[in-house]
Amino acid sequence: MRLFAAVVPPPQQLAELSGAVDRLHRVPGADGLRWTGRPGWHFTLAFMGEVDEAVLPDLHARLARAAHRTAPFPLRLHGGGHFGRRALWVGAAGGIDEMRLLAERADAAARRAGVPMDEHRRYQAHLTIARSRTGGDTDLRPFVAGLEDFEGARWQVAELVLVRSNLPAGGTPGERPRYETVGAWPLEGRSPEGRSSEGPSAGAPEAAG
Repeated sequence: MRLFAAVVPPPQQLAELSGAVDRLHRVPGADGLRWTGRPGWHFTLAFMGEVDEAVLPDLHARLARAAHRTAPFPLRLHGGGHFGRRALWVGAAGGIDEMRLLAERADAAARRAGVPMDEHRRYQAHLTIARSRTGGDTDLRPFVAGLEDFEGARWQVAELVLVRSNLPAGGTPGERPRYETVGAWPLEGRSPEGRSSEGPSAGAPEAAG
């Protein structure tokens, strides 16, 4: 099964993002993008790809330990950016260091469970809202400008989620993957005393792909 570890925003924050995305649909060139659906909005922490069911018990146990060691942290949707002309995303602000730590622990849990992972890269929090339909002909900068003032309400990230991605099989144009939660573990670590609850933003205006 095709799996990834993620942080999923609560319904209120998804509704706020939905309003911002609706406004972006009126920006010239929006028809040249394939917009992701609200059920697929998440911050991927560690993409695992195809995972053999035989490793699932160990993977679940290791992800549970990763969550147990990590303290809940504040997060909010904030601004946006793009990867070249390929993908448009919404960023995050708040407990970015804590989120990066959780991503590293989820990646390590998968590796130790025997999941073949891609080369480890420094984590950048981003929630993809659109991709180019034509491989990069659409200038995404006007859409990033439209997200410049977007500021979502803060929430407390309290769980690590394991998600299964079911790829479209019907061949219908525009059909999207279907996501289902196959595991969730509460964050139970203790926060360091004196740590600021608002870290730097991850909604930089542009990032290399």
